[in-house]
Amino acid sequence: MFMKRPMSNPSMLDQDRPADPKSPTNIEPDESFADILSEYEQSHSHRIREEGKRGLEGTVVAITGESVFLDIGYKTEGTIPLAEFQAAGESPKAGDKMPVSIKGRDPEGYYELSRIKVERPKDWSALEKAFADKTAIAGVISAVVKGGVSVDVGVRAFMPASRSGARDAAEMEKLVGQEIRCRIIKLDVADEDVVVDRRAVVEEEERATKDKRYTEVKEGETVLGTVRSLTDYGAFVDIGGVDALLHVADISWGRVNKPSDVLTVGDKVEARILKVDPAKKRISLGLKQLQPHPWDLVGEKYKVGERIQGTVTRVTDFGAFVELEKGIEGLVHLSEMSWSKKVRKTSDVVNPGDTVDVVVLGVNAPDRRISLGLKQALGDPWADAAQKFPVGSVVEGPVTSIQKFGAFVQVAEGIEGMVHVGDVSAEKRINHPQDVLHTGQVVKAQVLELDIEKRRLRLGMRQLIPTSLDEYIVEHKEGDVVTGRMTDVSGSRAKVELGEGVHATCRLSAEAPMQEENFKQDNVDLSSLTSMLQARWKGGQGGGGPKGEGPRSGQIRSFRISKLDAAAKKIELELV
Repeated sequence: MFMKRPMSNPSMLDQDRPADPKSPTNIEPDESFADILSEYEQSHSHRIREEGKRGLEGTVVAITGESVFLDIGYKTEGTIPLAEFQAAGESPKAGDKMPVSIKGRDPEGYYELSRIKVERPKDWSALEKAFADKTAIAGVISAVVKGGVSVDVGVRAFMPASRSGARDAAEMEKLVGQEIRCRIIKLDVADEDVVVDRRAVVEEEERATKDKRYTEVKEGETVLGTVRSLTDYGAFVDIGGVDALLHVADISWGRVNKPSDVLTVGDKVEARILKVDPAKKRISLGLKQLQPHPWDLVGEKYKVGERIQGTVTRVTDFGAFVELEKGIEGLVHLSEMSWSKKVRKTSDVVNPGDTVDVVVLGVNAPDRRISLGLKQALGDPWADAAQKFPVGSVVEGPVTSIQKFGAFVQVAEGIEGMVHVGDVSAEKRINHPQDVLHTGQVVKAQVLELDIEKRRLRLGMRQLIPTSLDEYIVEHKEGDVVTGRMTDVSGSRAKVELGEGVHATCRLSAEAPMQEENFKQDNVDLSSLTSMLQARWKGGQGGGGPKGEGPRSGQIRSFRISKLDAAAKKIELELV
């Protein structure tokens, strides 16, 4: 490894150039050695700076991990950071020669060098040629003067503040002592008047750097950049001298409303080059492309029937989109929003920003689709309908809609029953349910039929209107002895008429002779029969036929009520 050369002992007055014959060689008795040394170092340093500004030729003598050492003709080498060569894509090696200038000395005594990429003119003819050819020349800013700065370009030149490239006075002060590249914009040899422009050269170099950068970057590669500005549609990122656009849609797999929600100016980001257009000088970036696509794991994460919570991101005419995680959205179709009613507008049920529970109905990972159900998360109201609404039970609810064939009544959340027009009224025949019903009216009805598979519930209102059978059941009790006429005897059972519209069944004893006779019933006056039966009931007369005569149709007999079922409207009898 190359080691720095040891510095010569300062007490030996080591000179970097051959001794100056004008320098004092004798020390007067009244002068101290320290005073002479100080005077020498001051004049020596000034001479070195002046010579260094005019430019030297350096030869690379050694390279370390951080610095390149050059022989510049002095006893002490000069150094240039290795990073400057690497940034320019150069690999210096021992023996390379290059023009340099001296900027100063580092704490260890080595000269700090600056590479001169364009030699400064050494005479007026060279300046005239540079002016005519509009070529860039090298210069060192020596001082800030009124209206601009003074520049050493081999002769004293003036550079207006507006052409310095500095944004303010403080930045212009920092330019003093720096080597720059500039172009002569005015040259008067007679008056020795030279005016130079740095800003034009800087802008040209920036354009050249950008043009080169557009050809260097490749689609698909990953770059580091700094967020320079934000807009509603994206962020502009500096990726090394050029700005690239990071569109809002390429920031995250999830939905991002505004880039400022996730990025701030000055953020360091790692992004992928999506597209390069050197002709239009456009580069597109993507952040999300560096992350795994969320849909790659959807098939494993979401199972049909699973209940999950999400956020409504947007609503449409046909349904609502629900975000389950960043980058994963599912659709709740309009038909899957409610059990109880037909939803006409999505916004009647949900709105963007709502947090909802949904059930996964289907997953199609290749097409990136997930079907969701909102109503399924509430539970199927028909699951226990058989227990809640058995046939014969009475329900109550509001009329939700009226059609010509009947009216729909909501009996529970998600369950509607239909009352046919023929089952609306027992008093009269109606042509349209709206003749006696209106939407919102609360009514009572009896369950006539329940079909769980078809999700169908048939109701009747007229069935709840009291009949003569209802009145009979109310007026009697089990054990009462009543009189009735057998209307049909078949096997071990007989049908019995107890009054107008009142019918019962009778279980016949096994010992009773089972015979049936044709009984002429033509022109039977039902009202006369009812009057007769009532008279016999009041008189307590039995209705048995001749002794030993078995039950037969048309017989008037006495019966004992063995069972009264008001709900089922059933009466069971037994012979007395």
